[in-house]
Amino acid sequence: MLKIENLYKSFKDKDVLKGLELQVEDGSIFGLVGVNGAGKSTLLRLIAGVYRTDGGRIELDGKDTYLEEETRGRIAFVSDEQYWPIGSTVGSLKLLYETMYGFDEEAYRKYLDVFALKENMVVTNLSKGNKRRLALLFALSVHPKLLLLDEAYDGLEPLARHRFKQILTELIEDEGISVIISSHNLKELEDICDSFGILEDGRIVSYGDLLQSKELINKYQVVFKEEPTENAFDGLEILHKENEGRVYRLVIRGKEEDVVTKLNGLNPVLLDVLQVNFEELFIYELESRGTDNE
Repeated sequence: MLKIENLYKSFKDKDVLKGLELQVEDGSIFGLVGVNGAGKSTLLRLIAGVYRTDGGRIELDGKDTYLEEETRGRIAFVSDEQYWPIGSTVGSLKLLYETMYGFDEEAYRKYLDVFALKENMVVTNLSKGNKRRLALLFALSVHPKLLLLDEAYDGLEPLARHRFKQILTELIEDEGISVIISSHNLKELEDICDSFGILEDGRIVSYGDLLQSKELINKYQVVFKEEPTENAFDGLEILHKENEGRVYRLVIRGKEEDVVTKLNGLNPVLLDVLQVNFEELFIYELESRGTDNE
């Protein structure tokens, strides 16, 4: 299990993380989301031990991820910006990884074939998509306990994305690894993640089971015979409200049964309930906090 307590990180005069708390269970795929500049990449680099914290603790199975070399070796980090030694080939990178990690030759051969890569390929000549495949190849070949993916699907074509999702599912089921994925493509995250956290102003401001959170936030389209009073919606946690005359579109957090009962008490002419997707959940959460998500 990954556990983060009271995490702080600053760069010069900019405070990026401010007392962040987070827990990711074993066998979980966690989606990390936030607006540009929220600190997602910084958080992943701190977990991987690339940066040192300014305060707080990051532990994997009770061991500090920065101070414990063995623990760092159990974490694989695929950054959104890849750097490779000049003139390196897939085969020469394998030799490098073998000296730094507990390398699994069988896994390497398996994923080399899955990602359609060859050892004589020169890294600088690879396309963006193949460089992403290369990074994933080596991340999976070290048998990580925790896999960190920053914009994991960037550059991968649809078939490769689908196969990679299958691989992650297999690793979760067979080895119980944990995965943290940061991505701007919330549809991709919704398809694979079981939990999520929204990073804003240096903290995780919303956090939990993805399915349960989506079930607790719904869109309601309500048509009234007469304009409702100003306090008609008191007692409801409204994240978003808009109306055209007597037609109201509301996004409300709460059990659907309880919300419908409350709205029916206002004697609507029509009441429809619609589910929200992960992208809408993210947008409405930020709107409710007065955050510009552009």
